[in-house]
Amino acid sequence: MNEVQFNPLAALRTLIDHGVRFVLIGGFAANIRGSPVVTGDLDVCYARDRDNLERLAAALGELHAHLRGPDIPPDVPFKLDAKTLEMGDHFTFTTSVGSLDTLGVPAGTSGFHDLDSEASSVEIDDLMVRVASLDDLIRMKRAAGRPKDREQLEWLKAIQDMVDRGEIP
Repeated sequence: MNEVQFNPLAALRTLIDHGVRFVLIGGFAANIRGSPVVTGDLDVCYARDRDNLERLAAALGELHAHLRGPDIPPDVPFKLDAKTLEMGDHFTFTTSVGSLDTLGVPAGTSGFHDLDSEASSVEIDDLMVRVASLDDLIRMKRAAGRPKDREQLEWLKAIQDMVDRGEIP
C-alpha cells in the first residue's frame, strides 16, 4: 500500500469546514505547544453529541477514511456513520491526507468538554484550531503511559518548567 503524504492542515481544514467540534491533542498539539518531537499523524478529541458525530462522519467520508491498524485488513467492512462512531470511542484512520486518530475520551480525561474547557484557540496557517493545554497534554501522556508517551512527557514537562519560570509565555 502506498503511503499517503501527511497533510495535517488539509485534515484540520476538512474538520473545520464540516463544523466538527474537536480539540487537537497528541503529538501535533504537543509540537504546537513547543515540543520538538515530530509526529506523523493527527489526533483529535471530538464532541460525542449526535450532531457532531454526523459532521465528523461527513468529514471523514470526504477524507476517504478507512480503519488503520496492524490487525485490520485494508478491505475490512466498516460503515462510517454517526451510529458507528457513537458505538465506539477510539478510531484510527488512514485518510487521503494521512493518518487521523479520533478519540472520544482520551486517557486521563473525561472527554471533549474536559479538554475544551482548558484548550486555547491557536491560529495554524489560516485556521483557528482548539488545542489542548500543556497541562492536559501532560495529563494524557501520563495516563497513556506508552514508551512513546513517556518520551514526549519529558519534553512537555521541560516546557512546563520553562513556562513556570517565565522563560516562555
